[in-house]
Amino acid sequence: MAQTRRKKAKRVWFWRWRSNPLRRRSDSAEAWIVLATWTLALLGSLIVGQMTMQAVQDSIASRRAQVHAVSATLTENAAKTATATEFGTSGDAVWAKVRWTSADGSTHTGTARAEPGSKAGTAATVWTDSTGKQVTEPSTAAEAMLESTFAGVLFGASAGAGALLCGWLVRGRLERRRIAEWDAEWKQVGPQWRKRMLG
Repeated sequence: MAQTRRKKAKRVWFWRWRSNPLRRRSDSAEAWIVLATWTLALLGSLIVGQMTMQAVQDSIASRRAQVHAVSATLTENAAKTATATEFGTSGDAVWAKVRWTSADGSTHTGTARAEPGSKAGTAATVWTDSTGKQVTEPSTAAEAMLESTFAGVLFGASAGAGALLCGWLVRGRLERRRIAEWDAEWKQVGPQWRKRMLG
């Protein structure tokens, strides 16, 4: 028994740009809208992503240039284990009270990370700004790269998504206009067809 094979419909690429009697002006306009949308989405996401990465890296580098490490000493014995409330510790480090002297000779106190069980008088490192005020440790080069990459991808993707959304909204408006035109044309042609069918 012979089996009939169904022919697969051939896909015609770029049909909206090709000249044919069925192509409407709205088809051509939609083609240009799609092209512009994808171009803006791709280029916009790349440019915004790159600019964001550079801005974040510059910001981190600027902050790193404004702070510096200062040698401090523990004023009490450090805890032997980290508690559940000690956020921001790295590895097995714990927070301990420390004291340091700034460049102008003034004494400051704060907290710094130390090895668990360290005795009072043990050296530690704190980060301060130009006034001697303690600040958080700046990001390392690896952390800066990770932060800038994440920000670049996030903002770049947002810019691309924004361009695609705008294109989708414009195409939706074009589609509504096209349907309205079809409706107007049908109101003119429809009665003639009814007369032929009834006549």
